[in-house]
Amino acid sequence: MSLEGKTAVITGASGGIGAAVARMLHERGVALGLASRRGADLGLDRVVARPCDVRDLEALEALCAETAERFGGIDIVVANAGVGAYGPFLSLSREHLDEMLDVNLKGTVYAIRAALPHMLGREGDVITLASEAGRRGLPNEAVYCASKFGQVGLTRALDHELREHGIRCTDVLPGMMTADDVAEVVVFCLERPRRFRMLETALRPMTEAAWG
Repeated sequence: MSLEGKTAVITGASGGIGAAVARMLHERGVALGLASRRGADLGLDRVVARPCDVRDLEALEALCAETAERFGGIDIVVANAGVGAYGPFLSLSREHLDEMLDVNLKGTVYAIRAALPHMLGREGDVITLASEAGRRGLPNEAVYCASKFGQVGLTRALDHELREHGIRCTDVLPGMMTADDVAEVVVFCLERPRRFRMLETALRPMTEAAWG
């Protein structure tokens, strides 16, 4: 399915997976709304880019409104922004605990909530970048896993709620992959024919032991 003429909002877009997704979508003719703490436009055209902390719903709403006004709506939201801190549960600082829950989980909720009003009435996609940590509990990653399990649960519930509006919801669950590897999977999901939806895509490097 061609993505030419579509519009996507991406969080955490100034580097890593977010920037890789932005560049790949731009190559396919997608206009972009880019949310990041730096507000980088990545040197691309057809872009609205603003400094934006995903813990700030109003800032995300403003970015999405500006993007929709400029490009006529929003077809895709990629909730990518995320942080991680690891170690024994009781050793985590309050700062790291709150940051993971707020950025990874609330930031995903806020990004979708801000974009969705501009997606209704259009055939669109919600993509959440979770993790293998959203599928199984891992030692020394309890709070990170909690935030990622929350992302997965949110996306699965929204699949039931939004597919009647023609909006597909997909979890992309990478292990230790390169940004480009993950971005290619995101684009693959978006380009699938509209007659079916990708509920979950998990990917892991060949060099890593299989976890089943």
